[in-house]
Amino acid sequence: MTTDRTRPTYGTTPMTSPLPLDFSAFHQMHRPRYVSYASTFLHNRADAEEVTDDTFEHLLKKWNQILASDNPPAYAWRVLHHKVIDYAKARARRPLMDEAAFDTAALREAVDPIGQFTESLALFRAMRLLTGRQMDVMVMRYLHGLSPDEVADELGITSATVRSTDRHARRRLREILGPDRTMEGHTDDLPH
Repeated sequence: MTTDRTRPTYGTTPMTSPLPLDFSAFHQMHRPRYVSYASTFLHNRADAEEVTDDTFEHLLKKWNQILASDNPPAYAWRVLHHKVIDYAKARARRPLMDEAAFDTAALREAVDPIGQFTESLALFRAMRLLTGRQMDVMVMRYLHGLSPDEVADELGITSATVRSTDRHARRRLREILGPDRTMEGHTDDLPH
């Protein structure tokens, strides 16, 4: 009986040595959501997978140091966040969410699709003015439909911090969009 010794490929370098079990578990648990997050900004699944694989390659090289840190998930998320931004800049693109405005539940059910699209686009553009953490929480909560606990696990923060960040982000969006155009009661504007 032969054993397949093929290792997964991250980026362009195939992994030839055995991967640490805890790294493999971390990879398996977080990769799908990392790819989904990167896709939100890069608008291309292959690009999102490349950035995610590059992130995990970086994490693997420093895995023992990361495990010794106070918060490995938070460290890993920061690496992903910065790699998405760097990847977009390197390809003369900006990491925008504007295309997501075309795929909202509210748009699919709208009586006035043009008006709904305009409203959704304004919301996504306003989200660009949020802090990095606020935008990440909003993307994970409302574009990807994760609970505060799931967002906390991905970002390496507490559920209370997620809820607080969400609340502050909503307040900031109300300031940007004005009192008549808030997210309260309009989370259907965001795709799930």
